[in-house]
Amino acid sequence: MKSRMKDNDNVRLIINKTKYLIIGVGGLIACGLFVSTLMLNIDSPLICSFAGSRNDPANAQLETVLHYATSRMVPQQTKEEIKLSYDVLRKRAPCNFLVFGLGLDSQMWNAFNPGGKTIFLEEDPKWLQNVLQEAPFLRGEYIKYRTQLTEADELLNSYKFEPDCDPSKGIPLKQNEKCKLALNMLPDEVYETEWDLIMIDAPKGYFAEAPGRMAAIYSAAVMARNRKGPGGTHVYLHDVDRKIEKTYAEEFLCRKNLVKGEGRLWHFLIPSAVNTPAAKSKSFC
Repeated sequence: MKSRMKDNDNVRLIINKTKYLIIGVGGLIACGLFVSTLMLNIDSPLICSFAGSRNDPANAQLETVLHYATSRMVPQQTKEEIKLSYDVLRKRAPCNFLVFGLGLDSQMWNAFNPGGKTIFLEEDPKWLQNVLQEAPFLRGEYIKYRTQLTEADELLNSYKFEPDCDPSKGIPLKQNEKCKLALNMLPDEVYETEWDLIMIDAPKGYFAEAPGRMAAIYSAAVMARNRKGPGGTHVYLHDVDRKIEKTYAEEFLCRKNLVKGEGRLWHFLIPSAVNTPAAKSKSFC
């Protein structure tokens, strides 16, 4: 009798083990089929969450490596020039980085600021569209300048007589219609963000009808002076071998704020003028 009961218990144990084994194998098969389905549908939101979305900093960096590894197009700045901003970005990233111009180096600048806010301002709508089609993870904005290079000398001589160009007035760029050097057409996010780094490598400034970089330099100086957060604003200006860039840099970014120069690039560190005696000065320098 006892032997028969023991045999029955053994049979039940074997049946239970078999049942659990079948359930386990079935579960593994189901999981495998589910993952296979997701892999076939590569655009599935769930699989994107596993692999990392296209807007992930890591993905952007991988895209950047692929871009430069498979292209003959290289950044316009030299390695020594690039290193001036790279060294600061390594310390400050993730940070707020505003770049005038969308060019061959844009993916590089974006990759140097992983997890930060990097926005590019571009005056050529067709070029903007082409670049963003190739690198949709970049943030680019179209802007239309109010100046031409032929006006550079006149604007430099006359801005001191226009009250709305006076830095001591503290007039926000967005509301500044009368000062032609003020970029008052930028997206709201640009005005609402305190920029840690500003790179001025655009707009075009090598032919008479080009916008020139006069307004970009003036507006960068205003943004830096109006900074309310701790520390100063790093401003980089390229092509200082040209007369207009050099003259406007000395007028608005100031020699006393020049940290270092390399090649055709100058690096300035602009202190905030908020709540300081400099805020009442009518001169930028």
